[in-house]
Order: sequence, then C-alpha cells, then structure tokens
Amino acid sequence: MGKYLAILGGLVTMAGGVLLVIFVWWREFYELVFGVIPPLLFFGGVIAFIAGISSIKDSIRTKKLEQELKEEEKEE
Repeated sequence: MGKYLAILGGLVTMAGGVLLVIFVWWREFYELVFGVIPPLLFFGGVIAFIAGISSIKDSIRTKKLEQELKEEEKEE
C-alpha cells in the first residue's frame, strides 16, 4: 500500500510543480533556464579542451613508446 501511495503522491506533486511553473513562475523559470545555458556551454568547452589536450598527450606518449620498443627489438 505504501508503494502505491508514494507513486500517487509523486504524480500529484509532479503535476502541481508543472502547473506552478506554467501558470505562476513561468518568467522565473525561463530566466533560470537561459541563465544556466552560458555557464554550461563554457564548462562543456573547458572539458572538451582538456580532453583534447589529454588525447594529444596520450598519442604522443604512445608513439614514443612504440618507437622505443622498435629500437629495443633492433638491438636484440
């Protein structure tokens, strides 16, 4: 019985939240969403930049290790 009550309570609360956002706090919600977009883009760009640098470093390191391995095989 408790599970069903929790589901019903969640649905009622969710519907109430959607109604309040649409009819009462639409302007505030709109400003919040558009206020979050620039920081998300900025931090997403920072993460992509760092990932790209890391990938380049890994590629250089891999090429260097392959070259050292080839040199060791030639010596033997």
